[in-house]
Amino acid sequence: MDGTTQAQRTITQHHQPLTLEARLHRALVLARKVRSIVHFFDRHRSLLRSREHGGVARKTLVQAKVRLASATKQIRRLRHAMWLRRLRVLQAASPKEAICQVFQGHCQEAVDVAWCESRLQTTAENGQYLGLFQMGSLARQLFGHGATAHAQAIAAHKYFVYSGRDWSPWSCKPGY
Repeated sequence: MDGTTQAQRTITQHHQPLTLEARLHRALVLARKVRSIVHFFDRHRSLLRSREHGGVARKTLVQAKVRLASATKQIRRLRHAMWLRRLRVLQAASPKEAICQVFQGHCQEAVDVAWCESRLQTTAENGQYLGLFQMGSLARQLFGHGATAHAQAIAAHKYFVYSGRDWSPWSCKPGY
């Protein structure tokens, strides 16, 4: 054995840092509970004016509003952190993964077009045509462009949707 007792292992197991999702869930549950306290006092204003219970009611309401503001701020920070984490994953995705994440139901068609246009190279160039989908300067101006496969797939998807969800803007078509 490694010298640790069962109790030490159990304590270590239970004190693992919470994931962003678990922390967000806790913050959402707290916000819901605290919001219900605020709503309770909104519906029972007479308690706040009561001689007998007013002091405690007002103190409870103030504490609830402070906790709600704190929980709301924490929820915003956690959602932002989760968004950033997802963005980092998307930006690091291979061209095929990025295309499929963006085009979803048209994944294979989009991969076929990008393969034909650029051999799935984000740095592909042919005159004014750049990137995975070899979009021209006007198309890039209208729909965007970027250095990552994800950014280029988003721009191409916008163009794809704009063109009626067909591949007419591209010289390569699915199945080539």
